[in-house]
Amino acid sequence: MTLPNWVTLSRLLALPILLYYLENPTPQTRWLSVGIFLIAAMTDWVDGYLARRLNQITELGKFLDPLVDKLLILAPLLPLIKLEQVPAWGVFLILARELTVAGWRVTPSLTGTTAITGANFWGKLKTVSQIAAIALLIAPLPVTWQFLSLIAFWVAVALTLISGAIYLLPATDKISSSAEKSTSAVSRPDAR
Repeated sequence: MTLPNWVTLSRLLALPILLYYLENPTPQTRWLSVGIFLIAAMTDWVDGYLARRLNQITELGKFLDPLVDKLLILAPLLPLIKLEQVPAWGVFLILARELTVAGWRVTPSLTGTTAITGANFWGKLKTVSQIAAIALLIAPLPVTWQFLSLIAFWVAVALTLISGAIYLLPATDKISSSAEKSTSAVSRPDAR
């Protein structure tokens, strides 16, 4: 297990604390939660930097990093649903996209091995928008700012869906192309 992978896993340590503080939040615990959440989110940059700098990019890291990111994003959204700051169906859209892309991310190649693809630009943009929206939603902002935090949430939902579509469209093209090649090879009797 490499240092960047340990940094990735350390992000999980923030989740129980966040969930505890957001169970019955006060202004003080909300500010603590924002700080913990942002520090945990920054480790996403740290583990990527270390992996590239130390030349320790691994298949495990490419799998763990987006999985831990999803947990970091979804965990604080659950108490925010309970606090009636965000609608459950908006969070469901995020969850549905994340589960769908996670399933597509690990794809069997033509050789029978499994290749794990990393996040693309849109996936990273989606993550940044989610982090910003959640930080704004957790923070005990004045009423005038709460509308801005809700707009940030819906922008994050939109970018989540857009990035998912952009990620999945090339994957469905590859499957269609692969299916067409295997169909044409079977239909030609001289094909070996």
